[in-house]
Parts: sequence; C-alpha cells; structure tokens
Amino acid sequence: MAQIFAYIAHKGGVLEDSAAELAVAAKKIDASAEVTAIVTGSGGDLDKACEGAAKLYAQVWKIDNADLAYPNAEVIRKALANLLPKESIVLVPHDTFGMDLAPGLSIKLDSAYVADVVDIDGMDGATMKIVRQEFAGMAHAHVTCDTAAGAVLTLRPGCFQPEDGALSGSVTDKSGDAGDLSAKRRYLEVVEAEAGDVDITKSDVLVSIGRGIEDEDNIEIAEELAEAMGAVVSCSRPIVDAKWLEKSRQVGTSGKTVKPKVYMALGISGSFQHLGGIKGSPFLVAVNKNAKAPIFQVADIGIVEDILEFMPALTEKLG
Repeated sequence: MAQIFAYIAHKGGVLEDSAAELAVAAKKIDASAEVTAIVTGSGGDLDKACEGAAKLYAQVWKIDNADLAYPNAEVIRKALANLLPKESIVLVPHDTFGMDLAPGLSIKLDSAYVADVVDIDGMDGATMKIVRQEFAGMAHAHVTCDTAAGAVLTLRPGCFQPEDGALSGSVTDKSGDAGDLSAKRRYLEVVEAEAGDVDITKSDVLVSIGRGIEDEDNIEIAEELAEAMGAVVSCSRPIVDAKWLEKSRQVGTSGKTVKPKVYMALGISGSFQHLGGIKGSPFLVAVNKNAKAPIFQVADIGIVEDILEFMPALTEKLG
C-alpha cells in the first residue's frame, strides 16, 4: 500500500474542519495505514497547528518558511514535490486553495488526479473506488482510480464525518528538505470584504434561503421565520447575484464560512460551493420541493415541501 499524506489547512494556527475529515477519509482507503499530515506555515501559528494535527495523525511533517506565512500553492507544490515519496496518495481539501494546489501537484508527482470526492469505497489492490457527484449533485458517479503511480485527491468538505482527536503524534521538521521554494507569484496583502449590517459568522442559528424563495418580496417571510427562531437570515449565491441580499449574507466558498449550531436550508439545492461554507457539523434541516436535491444527502432532517408554504406554517407554530 502506498503512503498516505494529508495536506492540513489552518488559519492563525487553528485547524480547519477538513483536517479531521481527511483523517477519516484516509481510514477508508486503508484502516491500518499511519497517515502523515503535512502542515505548512511560519512561526508560532505553525507550531500551534502542528500540535493540533498531532492529535489527529500519528505523524506530522512541519514545513516552516517565511514565504508560507500565507498559503501559496505555487510554493507548496514545490515543497511537496521535493518531499513526497513516489506513489504517494495525497489528500487535499476541495476548496478554492485545494483546487489551485492539487492539479499541478499531481502533474509534478506524475500521479492520478481525482477532484471533488464525496466518498471512498476502499481499495482493491492498487485500484481505489471513489464516489463523485455529477449534474449538480443529481447523480452519483462510482469511478475507479489506478493508484499504482500514486494519486492526488481533493475531498469535498462536510462529506466525511470528523472524529475527535485522541492521538499523540510526533512532529518532524521537514523544512530543510523542502528545497528551493522560490516562486513567480508572492503574497501582498489580504483585503477584507466590507462588513454588512449583520455578521452571519457569529450566529448560532441561520435561516438560509436559495432559489426556492422565487421573489425578492418573499424574503420577508424568511425574516419573520428567523425572528421567531431567534435566527439570522443568510442565503446562497443566486440571491446575492439577483441583488436581493448583500454579499455579507452569502454562505459558501465565494461567500462567508459559518459554524452555526443549527442551519436551516430553505430552497437551496446544496452545491458543494454552498456546503463548503458550512463548518462545524451543525444540525442541518433542509426544506426543498425537489426530493432529489443534493442537500438531502447531508441533511439531518429533510422535508420535501414548498418553502413558501412551509415557512409561514412554521412561523405560526413558533408564535
């Protein structure tokens, strides 16, 4: 069996939820494998992230470089290509950064590449059985990947139920072995988006609306429900594109990342771009009149109903 590595994303030394999810995915590939976490960064934040990773992985490789204080896929690709042994299986979160990092890494490693993996059905020799979604999540595609020469996989956030870390892994400093990390692009600055009237990232309960709201005037119905629930209204991208709500209300990879305790998805299909903005495994309630909507795949409770009938009825019950 090839060695398995997981690229660990963190911010300010705090691990992203994907760190624990990749550990679960690795067990689906080989339950007996000692998976190695790779953590990049600089200074104290990196040390803190490595400590967190060591609770999830038996081995942690630390790559400390001033040029990695902000993640740069070009630099990290070089480091991983210099460090990883041949035929490695590399797991990367399927987010905007992972989509930048992974394809080029697979080329440098001369290995297979599979994007947006939602499940892994194990291995048959060197053949990995993988599940992806097609047609905006309306169909599951069962595919095989020949890992004889290694593989790079990006895994969709939220599809692998994380487990609490209980290990005491060892941290090895691999900074000196990372090689030349010069790059043609460099980090300049982070430009923060303008704050909106409501910070959805601070809310424990979100009532989130999508295309199913149908008309801007119907947003008032969602606001009434949110008030009755002690919640805040958020939305998916189409609502922002229609200019019905401001960008600060958008949940998703191109919007805000939220970690509520309860997330009610109303008329939202459940694309990976939207689900990628939901962290922390909240109690997810999905309401959609399309019984085949992908959101039902990850919902704790799924209700097949027209949200324009459901919302007023629930508001009345809560009143």
